[in-house]
Amino acid sequence: MTDRTRPLPELPQPSRSRVTGTAKGYTQPAASAPRARKTRPVRPPAGPPSGQVGPPSAAPSRRFGGRPTPARVPGLQPRLRPRVIAGVVAVLALWGVWATWDTFVASERGQRADQLALEGAARGQGVLWELAEPVLGVVSNTFVGLGLAAAVILALARGRWWLAAQVAILVAGSNLTTQVLKHAVLDRPALLDVARADVNTLPSGHTTVAASVAAGLLIAVPRRWRPVVAVVGAAYTGATGVSTLIGQWHRPSDVVAAILVVLAWGAGVCAVSSASSLDAPRGGGERGGVEPGSSSAAGLLLVGALGTGALALGALGSVRGYGWALPIGGDVTAYTGGLFGVVAVTLGSFALLLLVRQSTARP
Repeated sequence: MTDRTRPLPELPQPSRSRVTGTAKGYTQPAASAPRARKTRPVRPPAGPPSGQVGPPSAAPSRRFGGRPTPARVPGLQPRLRPRVIAGVVAVLALWGVWATWDTFVASERGQRADQLALEGAARGQGVLWELAEPVLGVVSNTFVGLGLAAAVILALARGRWWLAAQVAILVAGSNLTTQVLKHAVLDRPALLDVARADVNTLPSGHTTVAASVAAGLLIAVPRRWRPVVAVVGAAYTGATGVSTLIGQWHRPSDVVAAILVVLAWGAGVCAVSSASSLDAPRGGGERGGVEPGSSSAAGLLLVGALGTGALALGALGSVRGYGWALPIGGDVTAYTGGLFGVVAVTLGSFALLLLVRQSTARP
């Protein structure tokens, strides 16, 4: 067999999966899968090393049991304007203490009105004293200690250390101020021919105790409870002050001055509020507004203060001989006017203290 007649070797047939066309035996390789795009590795954000506590953040913390709790938003500070207003209220309250002494103790006409109220308390004292004596029996050093401890523990339970200090300063400062004013600063000139005419009894210690404990609780409790505490505290303070008049322990001016001393200290500690004294912001850091109950309670107290204050001024004018006053006078009128005056100052003071505390505690 020659080379011309030798059969040609068979060429390998292309695979059917790799052939895309058959024209003239050409083959085309199948398209390969697209290559994946290279991405840069994402670096984690810089933070504190593992096991080290970093700076506070707005991320929620977790209680025992895994339930998230709202975290305190860092950087909140008390606002300036409410604190300035609180300072002004404190200064005005201190001026009120001096004005009360100057009007009813340092002048003969004021002493006569106060003395008539003291003598008028003897009318119907037997029946009223049965109600007043238990109220005054509560006031003691033990009561001050228990009230102060309750308010401080309540503040500490909320994690508010400076708030606890504010409560302690309020209660201790009010009672210490009353004793210093009564025994060392203020005097009582003997302008009337009555027994113990030169013994100063302004301000009232019993009223200071009751008012300071009530004000301390008002400062310490959470925001939503303050309107209730303000109303209850005003009622208890007023009952204590009125009871001292019924028992002829004090004159009306003594009770009024005591309440103003507590108002001065209460507004004063609110004026030096810190971040620990602020309420928690609502809505994840949103600034809290005024609770509807606060406006209602303060309005109720102020309306009561205006009504009883008008009656007190009318009775006082009758005793002092003013033409615009009530057409009756005497010891009963002076005594009744003194009662109305004590109630008016009590209601007005707790209304102001409620508004001052709510405004200075708002973040």
